[in-house]
Amino acid sequence: MIRITRDHVRALPPAIVVTGLDAAAAALAPGLAVTLLSPPGAALSMGAPWWRALIAAAAHAFPATAAIDLIDCAASPGAALAALRAGLPRLVLAPEAPARAVIARAAAECGAELFPARPPALALPPDPASPRARALITAWLMTDPHPMR
Repeated sequence: MIRITRDHVRALPPAIVVTGLDAAAAALAPGLAVTLLSPPGAALSMGAPWWRALIAAAAHAFPATAAIDLIDCAASPGAALAALRAGLPRLVLAPEAPARAVIARAAAECGAELFPARPPALALPPDPASPRARALITAWLMTDPHPMR
């Protein structure tokens, strides 16, 4: 597994902000590699169990689509620890988060990846199944992977 360090840039598949199962399905439907990105601070507002269940349901519905998921913990070390306890493999924790070094060590022990910022991402329109949304998603997913610092 590739880890993020200050000296390393990891290319992620294009990211799409996922707010529910309809958005996850729309992101996965084209069958192209994708990063399913939670809304900002979702680990605080919706929680790690919600994200884990959402990702599991989406993966079950689209098992052939290559996807990774990334939950945003904002600057909350508590939310990050909850995400790690829930078994989430990738999370965003702001660099200014208190005890970030402790969380980084915990993530490493769990084999999880800790990202300092959200990747560039497509925010879907209100109806992610609309023809316009489908066209946006396909065009976005066909772009080159986005470097993540």
